[in-house]
Amino acid sequence: MAFQVKYTPSAKADLRKAYQWLLEESRSPEIAYTWFNEITQAVESLTDNPKRCKLAPENNYFSQEIRQLLYGKRHGQYRVLFTIEESTVWILHLRHCAQEHLR
Repeated sequence: MAFQVKYTPSAKADLRKAYQWLLEESRSPEIAYTWFNEITQAVESLTDNPKRCKLAPENNYFSQEIRQLLYGKRHGQYRVLFTIEESTVWILHLRHCAQEHLR
């Protein structure tokens, strides 16, 4: 079964903020652009079997099941928090792994 991926406004804002930060910190549009394309491709991979991703630590604090897709390596790793409703994967937030968990 193929799922449809949709972003909440918060998730879109998180993605934009992370892209802007990377663009400013790396001072390389190519690096920021590549990161953006790769993370959006990783998110789009959730159209196939999103339950392959583990439950997020935040899952214990919310009534809906919250899962996470990890993207990146070491200090550059991000957590894509999402929930599944019928045939739609809702991207809720994009968090750097150094950020505290949501409550």
